[in-house]
Amino acid sequence: MSEQKAPARLIWALGATQIIGYGTLYYSFSILAPAIATDLVIPLDWLFGLLSVALLCGGLIAPKAGRWADRFGAGRLMVPGSLAAGIALLAAAFAPKATIFAISLVAMELASAFVLYGTAFTAIVQIGGRSAHRSITHLTLIAGFASTLFWPLTATLHEHLSWRSIYMIFAALNILVCLPIHGWISLLPRTSDKSETDAAKPTPQASAPASMPRNDLFLIMLAAFAVQGLVLSSILVHMVPMVTAMGLGTAGLMISMLFGPAQVASRLTNMLFGGRLSQSMLAVIAALLLPTGLVLLFASSPWLPGVIVFALLFGFGSGLSSIIGGTLPLELFGRTGYGARLGWVTAARQFSSAFAPFAFAFSMERWGINQSLVIAITVGCLSALLFGTIAFMQSRRGRVATSMAA
Repeated sequence: MSEQKAPARLIWALGATQIIGYGTLYYSFSILAPAIATDLVIPLDWLFGLLSVALLCGGLIAPKAGRWADRFGAGRLMVPGSLAAGIALLAAAFAPKATIFAISLVAMELASAFVLYGTAFTAIVQIGGRSAHRSITHLTLIAGFASTLFWPLTATLHEHLSWRSIYMIFAALNILVCLPIHGWISLLPRTSDKSETDAAKPTPQASAPASMPRNDLFLIMLAAFAVQGLVLSSILVHMVPMVTAMGLGTAGLMISMLFGPAQVASRLTNMLFGGRLSQSMLAVIAALLLPTGLVLLFASSPWLPGVIVFALLFGFGSGLSSIIGGTLPLELFGRTGYGARLGWVTAARQFSSAFAPFAFAFSMERWGINQSLVIAITVGCLSALLFGTIAFMQSRRGRVATSMAA
């Protein structure tokens, strides 16, 4: 039986829910954090500490969410996820004190494990597995507008509304927009068991002799994503206040808005020209772009053109990283158990990201922005080294497979 391709309407529908999901559950937090801290009478760094705990909790449930997606279907999992996200945002909006807000924040991150990229990528593979790499790229291309839309949208709303009112609006978006869309996706048929079995077979590039250390490769991949998550989470959560504090004033928000278009541009470039590259090589390129952008920020700030190029490079790297988070496990290990593996990738990223916002805020407070950037650059280079190791192992595996076939 021929395997169907993911329909365009599925990609657009998931793109809309990913924009809302990331915008309401993630990108809005850094804009609203100062007002939340003031209202709840807690230090700002403690608030980011609560976010770290919430991210850790989300990472703990991610592997379980991936296994459930494999078992029950990703679309079915996203329905209660949307409802939970809306309820968590409402609970945060009405939180009378910091402890209740902390519980609500944890609930948001738990819900995110069921509605964001990990589950969405699995839905694409399950509903239309053919050309899954390309479909995932299309989804990330659309979802890349999340920061571009929600950073300025949240800031504009906050000029007229309290953070509590904004969270109520965001809750309505998850329940009234995302929930019906995910309900429709849950009704779409999955590929047949035969198709899944056939498609689950690794490609020649992903296949390997039995002697090759597949578990080692998986652990190196998780470590690479975890280290990369440290850099991405640190900078993304603090980008607007960090760039503003580096002497750019109100231009900081405008510069940070370039990050979203840069993500979209990187995904569009990959969609048009990336077919010639393996996903492991794409991962190396993405990992190198992040510390390169940070080096430029460190060297040029507050020179405006240099900071603009930083935002573009970092956005390019982040955009490609979102793609390889879904496509690299697929290339290395195939479709069998894809949801569970993606859950572990999400967990690896969030375990490290759980500590990154608080640690980076502490570092900036204690040692200043420049020293904090040096640390982030070092960590980014380590991530590139780990992804380079994966690319080398894949290249060697390909040579071994070719020699055996000959």
